[in-house]
Amino acid sequence: MTIVLGSDHAGFELKQELVQFVHELGHEVLDVGTDSVAPVDYPDFAQKVGEPVANGQAQRGILLCGSGAGASIAANKIKGVRAALAHDHYTAHQAVEHDDANVLVLGARIIGAAVARELVDAFLRAEFTGEERHQRRLDKVLQIEADN
Repeated sequence: MTIVLGSDHAGFELKQELVQFVHELGHEVLDVGTDSVAPVDYPDFAQKVGEPVANGQAQRGILLCGSGAGASIAANKIKGVRAALAHDHYTAHQAVEHDDANVLVLGARIIGAAVARELVDAFLRAEFTGEERHQRRLDKVLQIEADN
């Protein structure tokens, strides 16, 4: 898979580690920045991660900011993006399996590198189940998106 990664300044150092980790997992990596700890605005990087996922250039995205909250909110404004903020293993894979999440959002000031690697691995290995109840719920989410 092609995985797009991006972060604001708060997530820069952890993003750098995850770029290498995702590459080691055998995925193609599209790093959209930021490129330092100099202050930047998280919505810019939510857009840089979300758009390649929404247009099919990347199959999944990983987005980091300090808490993950702001980046998650911004990414979910992009049509076609289903961003899930996860700080635990279960949420990282369940969001894909049940909700067809295509962007994982992490709070770099909340979790450390070891936990981040575990969550990224769970997210990238997970697949949407397509079970009737999950598809029915996803269809409702997609209808909300289409209506707005």
